[in-house]
Amino acid sequence: MHSDNASSIDQSSAVASRARVAQLVRNLVAGTSSSSLAGRARARRWNLFLRTFPDLERLKVVDLGGTPQFWSASPIRPRSLTVVNLATSNSPATDWVEVVTGDACKAAELGLQNDYDLVFSNSTIEHVGGHDRCLAFAETVKTLGSRHWIQTPYRYFPIEPHFVFPGLQFLPIALRQHVAARWPLSYTKSMGGNLDDPLDAVLWTELLSRTHMKYYFPASEIVSERFAGLTKSLIAVRR
Repeated sequence: MHSDNASSIDQSSAVASRARVAQLVRNLVAGTSSSSLAGRARARRWNLFLRTFPDLERLKVVDLGGTPQFWSASPIRPRSLTVVNLATSNSPATDWVEVVTGDACKAAELGLQNDYDLVFSNSTIEHVGGHDRCLAFAETVKTLGSRHWIQTPYRYFPIEPHFVFPGLQFLPIALRQHVAARWPLSYTKSMGGNLDDPLDAVLWTELLSRTHMKYYFPASEIVSERFAGLTKSLIAVRR
């Protein structure tokens, strides 16, 4: 009996150790730290964004799908900021951010005016749920302001960024669910998700191609953000 207990403890320790290693690797690749690969990519994206809109501190900005925490990392704050998100924000109130809980695909229900200098979105359009919803999201972008910056991960980058798995976006849904539930670098796995949660995450994640982005934003320049010479994400820009 004592041997069985010792074996069980050893197995639990090994599982915990593997989980720690997986979390460490995921943090290095896709973590929020400025030293992670994703963090360095975000810093380059901020620099490109500020070069594209050097007058940001004078602009009235609406962010579709963002959070106040995201903007706390910005080297320069806009004159005013409205953040639209389906999720209710737990962020402490600030005097420079207005938080609107709502669906960015339903412009009429947001109660916002067409008086924004810039419409911004970061890694949101691939989660809105299908072609008709992407069209509605794009229509909201065009309704709220004349200039925009809409970023999304590129469908044909070899590593799927949400689950950090090669080619996951091209697999059948059942296999994607399997990977999301068991792959140690998957964010659903690293957060202790069960079989229902990974399937939901997979179904709500559909990466877009350049053809998609040109269709949704025909009057915009589609800018490629590169990593190791490959296009990692696409940005629809209207200056």
